[in-house]
Amino acid sequence: MLIGELSRRTGVHAHQLRYYEAQGLLEPGRGTNGYREYSDDALVTVTQIRALLEAGLSTDDIRYLLPCASGAGPDLAACPELLDLLRGRLQGIEERMDVLARTRQALSGYINATERALTPS
Repeated sequence: MLIGELSRRTGVHAHQLRYYEAQGLLEPGRGTNGYREYSDDALVTVTQIRALLEAGLSTDDIRYLLPCASGAGPDLAACPELLDLLRGRLQGIEERMDVLARTRQALSGYINATERALTPS
């Protein structure tokens, strides 16, 4: 199928599909006319890429673990290296959440102090 059809069938813009190709996540063939030609497997691959991006993984991470993915979920093969990568990403998210919680608390404190200063006694 051509890039336009893959785009329509997956809901992913053609420029994003070309980006996935540039990142080494998709490997279309080329027709005699030079156009990209995708196999039906590309439908599952694009679905996997989207799900992994939504999980907060980078395209570098996805390139690393995509060969271990199966199904649209995707399901990931049981592999210590993948588990280490996923745990590392989760730890990074938890650390960012802690920073955001402290930032939220500090901002709330400034707002409360400013509101008290503006309120006549």
